[in-house]
Amino acid sequence: MPSTTGYAAKHSFSRLKPIEFDREPAGPGEIEVEILFCGVCHSDVHQCGNDWSNTIYPCVPGHEIVGRVTTLGKGATRHAIGDIVGIGCMVDSCQSCDPCKAGDENYCEGPNGFLATYNGPFIPAAKAPTGENSYSSDNTYGGYSGAITVREEFALNIPAGLSPEVAAPILCAGVTTYSPMKHWGVKAGDHVGIIGIGGLGHMAVKIAIALGAKVTAFTSSKEKLAEATNLGATIVMEDDADAMKGLKNTFDFMLSTIPEKHDINPFIPLLKRDKTIVLVGALEPMKGVDNSVVAFSRKSVAGSLIGGLAETQEVLELCAEHGIGPDIEIIPIQQINDAFKRLAKGDVRFRYVIDMASLRDEQAGVR
Repeated sequence: MPSTTGYAAKHSFSRLKPIEFDREPAGPGEIEVEILFCGVCHSDVHQCGNDWSNTIYPCVPGHEIVGRVTTLGKGATRHAIGDIVGIGCMVDSCQSCDPCKAGDENYCEGPNGFLATYNGPFIPAAKAPTGENSYSSDNTYGGYSGAITVREEFALNIPAGLSPEVAAPILCAGVTTYSPMKHWGVKAGDHVGIIGIGGLGHMAVKIAIALGAKVTAFTSSKEKLAEATNLGATIVMEDDADAMKGLKNTFDFMLSTIPEKHDINPFIPLLKRDKTIVLVGALEPMKGVDNSVVAFSRKSVAGSLIGGLAETQEVLELCAEHGIGPDIEIIPIQQINDAFKRLAKGDVRFRYVIDMASLRDEQAGVR
């Protein structure tokens, strides 16, 4: 594959700017994909800013990729040239550890963990010398670019019922919220609480409703009330003490999608006995949990990280079946720095998606 162009951050304080780099040609069992659309995830902002102290520069973000297959490597048979495929947060894993064999590639226990779509191999805390989640010094470049080479198993089929631009954020925001609902057995008739109504939260509401649950969503933003109500959930302001008290011991499952450190203690009393609240938005140390509230009703606080390949395909199919998807705003790549600023302020409803035709136009000198 010839060199391609992407948008990269070269330092934690720098704007994203065009960069040229080489993609590897498709090897055995691999495919080359022309990128059509790429979602903008809040973690892209964190990673470019080195907020987790593990960024490898230059950083070309993007792990919500939808594109067209252009080349098949030797022995690649899962996809055909011209197929529309999706590539999420991973492009490889060891494929031999117990999690990988169980379809949980996102929890790969191989020497390097899973290979992240950008910022290199993810190394879980249990295997890192520092005892913290980290990345190796080998870099990978993501979907804010013209093309990508990927192992064919890590490219998902985009159902005919989903438009490519809508499908893109499902590859992260969709599976990140669907995976814990599946794991903790959310079913029709359950009462599900979604904390935060942003890129992840609004997808969580739609997916929970598609699974047949009654949904209550919590927000601290009065500006989001009208739009959030349209999602089909009951909306509660987090600072409404009476509403919070009235929901004590009523939830079968709760999901916090807030993408930064926050206090979950006000929500734990809302769970029924033996039920679980799961955090998917924040990856930093959280405020301590009051174990007296947890212990007296045998409640659980848990975490979940993206989702496996099979779960990602499942949520794509679920969204196509129910006619749901993220609410998106399509932008050209040239607006990515302004998009990052708005995303950091929470000023987007609800997910940006980059039309990568704008990158090709830029290369061709089209204005």
